[in-house]
Amino acid sequence: MAKKIIGFIKLQVAAGKANPSPPIGPALGQRGLNIMGFCKAFNAATQSLEPGMPIPVVITAYSDRTFTFVTKTPPVSYFLKKAAGLSKGSQTPGRGGNVGKVTLEQIRGIAEQKMKDLNCSEVDSAVNMIVGSARSMGLEVVE
Repeated sequence: MAKKIIGFIKLQVAAGKANPSPPIGPALGQRGLNIMGFCKAFNAATQSLEPGMPIPVVITAYSDRTFTFVTKTPPVSYFLKKAAGLSKGSQTPGRGGNVGKVTLEQIRGIAEQKMKDLNCSEVDSAVNMIVGSARSMGLEVVE
């Protein structure tokens, strides 16, 4: 018989740097899950990735106090900032000048990496979604 699911927990954790401090500790603790067990498993699963890369994770909590988790690809904004060489996006997007530039070739590479987590079936539609995200961050898209 399948285990009864008591909830899902969505977090964004730095790759290889999970520890029991907030937000992980309180989120897992209120469901009675093993916090250190998750931290060790997450760090082991993300040790091959760039340290500090933000990784969205969905934790499924079961009634017998066990859990499973699924990691996703980093957010599009992380990839765009990395491609443009920025530490953060524009404070006033759409009003002032652009804070950086990204090429369509870079955007296509990001779209191919994010394809499994995006809500589209073709790379061209994923590129359009990422171009919109780039513009909302104050980045100029060049050919």
